[in-house]
Amino acid sequence: MGILSVIVAAAAAWILGAVWYMALSKPWLAVSGVPTDENGKPQGSGSPLPFILSAVAMLVVAGFMRHIFAMSGITAPLAGLVAGLGIGAFFVVPWTMINNAYPGRPFLLTVIDGGYAVLGCGLIGLVLALF
Repeated sequence: MGILSVIVAAAAAWILGAVWYMALSKPWLAVSGVPTDENGKPQGSGSPLPFILSAVAMLVVAGFMRHIFAMSGITAPLAGLVAGLGIGAFFVVPWTMINNAYPGRPFLLTVIDGGYAVLGCGLIGLVLALF
């Protein structure tokens, strides 16, 4: 059952990411530095590689969060949600902020990417605790 919960949690977070970045595509493109064509679409966006890598990354995150939850005894849905939100807010967002600050990227990029990290980890935590 453990591997199934990891797959479901990873899929849920991956789908959340698709919705998140579709909803915020215009501001994200404006601050990310991704080159766009004359129609405002990312150049060279036909590669499936980012989607594959993001799916693998969600599996890695969900898998290790499951390990952390098992070691910590987190089993209740609310506890899973709160722990996931905390992992996103206090582990991922600060690291993302550092990575964006040194090259001088706009703070809005950290807000957009960090928001997904917090919500995505929260969703992973909730799903893991439900299964």
